[in-house]
Amino acid sequence: MRQYRYLYGYALLLLASFAYTADRPNLLLITVDDMNCDSIGVFDCKVPDTTPNIDKLALEGMRFNHAHVTIAVCQPCRASLVTGMYPHNSGIEGFQRLPQDSSIHCLQDFLKDAGYRIGKMGKGLHADPNPKSKWDLCTDNLGFGRNPEAFYKVAKAFFKEAASSDKPFYLNANAQDPHRPFADSDQEKQKVKKRTYPAPSKTYKPKDVVVPGFLPDIPKVRQEIAEYYSSVRRADDVTGAILKALTESGAADNTIVVFLSDHGMALPFAKTNCYLHSTRTPLIVRWPGVIKPGSVDSDHMIGGIDFAPTILEAAGLPIPKSIDGRSIVSILKGGTQENRDFVFTQFHETSGKNRFPMRCVQSKRFGYVFNPWSDGRVFRNESQSGRSFKAMQAAAPGNKKIAARVNLFSKRVLEEFYHFENDPDALTNQVANPEYATEMKRLQAKLEAWMVEENDSALAAFRGRNSPKAVAAFMAQQDKIAAANKKNRKKRK
Repeated sequence: MRQYRYLYGYALLLLASFAYTADRPNLLLITVDDMNCDSIGVFDCKVPDTTPNIDKLALEGMRFNHAHVTIAVCQPCRASLVTGMYPHNSGIEGFQRLPQDSSIHCLQDFLKDAGYRIGKMGKGLHADPNPKSKWDLCTDNLGFGRNPEAFYKVAKAFFKEAASSDKPFYLNANAQDPHRPFADSDQEKQKVKKRTYPAPSKTYKPKDVVVPGFLPDIPKVRQEIAEYYSSVRRADDVTGAILKALTESGAADNTIVVFLSDHGMALPFAKTNCYLHSTRTPLIVRWPGVIKPGSVDSDHMIGGIDFAPTILEAAGLPIPKSIDGRSIVSILKGGTQENRDFVFTQFHETSGKNRFPMRCVQSKRFGYVFNPWSDGRVFRNESQSGRSFKAMQAAAPGNKKIAARVNLFSKRVLEEFYHFENDPDALTNQVANPEYATEMKRLQAKLEAWMVEENDSALAAFRGRNSPKAVAAFMAQQDKIAAANKKNRKKRK
């Protein structure tokens, strides 16, 4: 049934392509890689002067205090942005792209067919889920995605070409900081032998930073956090360079700028998980003449799947019925929307094709996480590389609190419930606390209803979560998927 919805929606957009495009806004999406929301000044960063360019953008537009990406890992997150679909509905649950015969179309395809000049800078195939997309600009020659001057020159040329073609533009510009390897870290020195990008405009030392509450404040963790914040600053440098090119082009007053991070930092309890710091993203939208500068939205829960329909509506294009998300244009214009009290997030597999399925529902105050993989398996992902997790493991034998954190991160428990308003770092699991029983049941009911509506394959396991047999049957299916994905990866190589 979905494939007919795709085709119907695509037919509407083909008709829209004949419409006059001169009065349509230009569109600029800037993403940063692996940046926690609270690493940005205007989002209450505890480290001073980290992001002057991003802070300035926020003061010129609207920032959202309760925005979440749909999945906290690079490729499927970016796919959910441009498809407007949950990963299990698009089929991009991990590091895959749409098959050649897929009937799913992405945001850039709709805009291209409607007369937009489309461009993509950085992140390679990770930011391009559709192999059939026909970009006018597609480049990764940007100094490992970390060179502000390279971003500036390429963006400036793209804006100039769009103006000369008399077409509106859509540019997806992807900074690769603060993704590992962090600035001046051992990982960077080992991985990048001939560095083609500059140092950040400001670097941080361990004494300058504040260690996130979900990590222990021990020397090697603090050192890595300092390296991370230096990378945050360089991501801000790149953002500033792109915005400078836009301003100089003369197109800024007719350009909607959207800024966000694809998920939280690549450290334990953030990236590739479903915690608050995993999916909360620093969403900022600047729309001159529409959004009141300095606006802050603290009322609505926004999801990554809402990006595509929002851009389509802003561009005056129809929204296909196949899209799972909802446009927030009315919120950007100062209005309100009902049924914005929850977001649903998920996780499926790591870049190594190992399956660690998770489902989460969050409100502004609480969060419930379902971990069917917590059957004795050991979690392995990128956030355990570098200094921090190794330092935690080394400290665990002599520190019970750190040992408990290492054990929880590695093996997890079936259900987690947190009072995120009081405990944003998810330090105290309230599953067994009777004080929260009613609220937890409410979130469980919301998650189950969403699973039914979205045809989630984890539904039977969730309903049978008190039955080890039901959970084991689901994980057996997951193991088969993992084996098939690994086999397909070997064939492609």
